[in-house]
Amino acid sequence: MSDLTDTTPGWLSQDELEVARSRMPILYVEAVPVRVDDSGEVTKIGLLLRIGPEGNVSRTLVSGRVLHHERVRDALLRHLEKDLGPMALPHVPASLQPFTVAEYFPTQGITPYHDPRQHAVSLAYIVPVTGDCRPRQDALDLVWFDPQEAVSPEVQTEMPGGHGFLVRQALAHVGQSAS
Repeated sequence: MSDLTDTTPGWLSQDELEVARSRMPILYVEAVPVRVDDSGEVTKIGLLLRIGPEGNVSRTLVSGRVLHHERVRDALLRHLEKDLGPMALPHVPASLQPFTVAEYFPTQGITPYHDPRQHAVSLAYIVPVTGDCRPRQDALDLVWFDPQEAVSPEVQTEMPGGHGFLVRQALAHVGQSAS
């Protein structure tokens, strides 16, 4: 897959994006990258380390917008490659039913998810990856955590906007206790 630029059809300029965000929900995909053992049990969860616009360091998931006229599967693969690198070798499920739909609001407290920029609807997937992950774009690093480490208070406080809650939901979806 290739990197997208502002000249790519379906890509909004920053001004156009701000206008759209102020008027309607924007569709996103999110992926919880996992490593699984031979029996399919989740053994590790990959969390990206990023520096936000205000200079704060946080742990996040693979996430990004679905472009106009782009299939959800293609958007998911594009963001996995963008964030994890071309050799991550993700195994996107044949059925693209998300494990949850996360609805982000600019007002805190409506749902566990918060994005001060916009009202966004995100289709969330658990995606096993088997290859070598080399974060790109704005991600500094990818750290693999045991499931219990990923839901520890120390890691959860580093995950803004509800991503910690999303990790807990992902673990519950695969039958692992998030306590």
